[in-house]
Amino acid sequence: MKDLTVDLGDLARHDAYIDGTWTAAANGARFEVTNPATGEVIAQVADLGAAETQTAVAAAVAAFHDWAKLPARKRALILRRWHDLILENTEALALILTTEQGKPLYEAKSEIRSGAAYVEWFAEEAKRHYGEVIPKDSDGRRYLTWHEPVGVVSAVTPWNFPSSMITRKLAPALAAGCTVVLKPSELTPLSALALADLAEHAGVPAGVINVVTGLDAAAIGQVLTTHPDIRKFSFTGSTRVGKMLTAQCASTVKRVSMELGGNAPFLVFEDADLDAAVAGAMGSKFSNAGQMCICTNRILVHENIADAFVEKLAAATARLRPGNGAVRGTSLGPLISDTACANVAGLVEDAVARGAKVVGDEGDAPDTGSFVKPIVLDGVTQDMRVFAEEIFGPVAPVLRFSTEEDAIAMANDTRYGLAAYLFTRDIGRVIRVSEALEFGMVGVNDIAIFPETIPFGGIKESGFGREGSSHGLSEYTEVKYVALGGLGG
Repeated sequence: MKDLTVDLGDLARHDAYIDGTWTAAANGARFEVTNPATGEVIAQVADLGAAETQTAVAAAVAAFHDWAKLPARKRALILRRWHDLILENTEALALILTTEQGKPLYEAKSEIRSGAAYVEWFAEEAKRHYGEVIPKDSDGRRYLTWHEPVGVVSAVTPWNFPSSMITRKLAPALAAGCTVVLKPSELTPLSALALADLAEHAGVPAGVINVVTGLDAAAIGQVLTTHPDIRKFSFTGSTRVGKMLTAQCASTVKRVSMELGGNAPFLVFEDADLDAAVAGAMGSKFSNAGQMCICTNRILVHENIADAFVEKLAAATARLRPGNGAVRGTSLGPLISDTACANVAGLVEDAVARGAKVVGDEGDAPDTGSFVKPIVLDGVTQDMRVFAEEIFGPVAPVLRFSTEEDAIAMANDTRYGLAAYLFTRDIGRVIRVSEALEFGMVGVNDIAIFPETIPFGGIKESGFGREGSSHGLSEYTEVKYVALGGLGG
């Protein structure tokens, strides 16, 4: 067991959080959390299993009635205090996030602010989730609907956005009147526990939020997907795992939200602002070291401008500075693990073996930690793995097209359908291509298209359900219809 070398402050909790109590595993087991930039152990966290998860569910069930009956305005005030505490502790939360996940500190701070924005948004939406009065069909009847909380919610969140992925699930659930059992990634549990600490200080009652940490994801997940008292399950992660969890949820016919994998195309047409397109590709491809389901996975460029685009993109990529995210000047953090590095290396090797060319392969990645060099791959074709598979790393594959129809066909040649981007100054093309792209979200001449106010989500094997916007609150409610008869008249 290595010594812990990083002081992450008072918010760095190492026990799970169940029914308002910081809880160790019944058998005393703990697991190590490491910094992917250095390989150092930064925490030893309680390693819970199925039995403790059952306890957490029981706590959420017990807390549900009182929380659901609390007026929406009062729930909103508690959420607002949680939002304020998150922002007040941005620096501490960002340091925890960077240390356990790796992204540069400025990206971590941005994630903390984004996550807080979801809490603020749903605090406000809680007071405005209106029902309806349906036009009567006779004088003696009236028809009404209103929204009721779906019940106890279970959620599983990933390591790539260990803070904001939590608030975008918990905030709407709590706003709707639901209670929650959360399983964060075992790679990044500290951000979840810190958020639970702040929620407690904001006045969230015991049992309303429960955080179960542990290595046995299968056993914990089995409880969260099959427990009869859980009425809704929300997951963000890979399509492979999402399919298994969806099948498990079918045993109790749970409401399910799935935010799964992506294979985002980035289309650059001949009339595009080239510098803006390159800047957009850099932001979309290399943020979080490419470890995003919405990040650019395939760059499709018109053949007449492809050489110029690749030259500019390679020059910009060469200016990236890989390193420890906590160190000033770092612009590209590590991948989450050595396994992730090996997966990315395998995709590059396959592409090069099939004829792709590494452009501007300059500089070195740090010797320690889970790093790979950021590169541009030119001459990529549709038969390469890097075209079909989610890369989740700092590799930018460039393909060339000749017609608008070719670009659309190449973009849609994937089983995923989360996000897509296109750059053009032709308004007619904007409409045609946006309509033709088989993706849940499309960014036109912009990549910063994911505020808390929009319905985030995909189609095809990228999942179903929406997070953010008013639609995100509806994911955690049921519509009740009431017919009033015998009213006379």
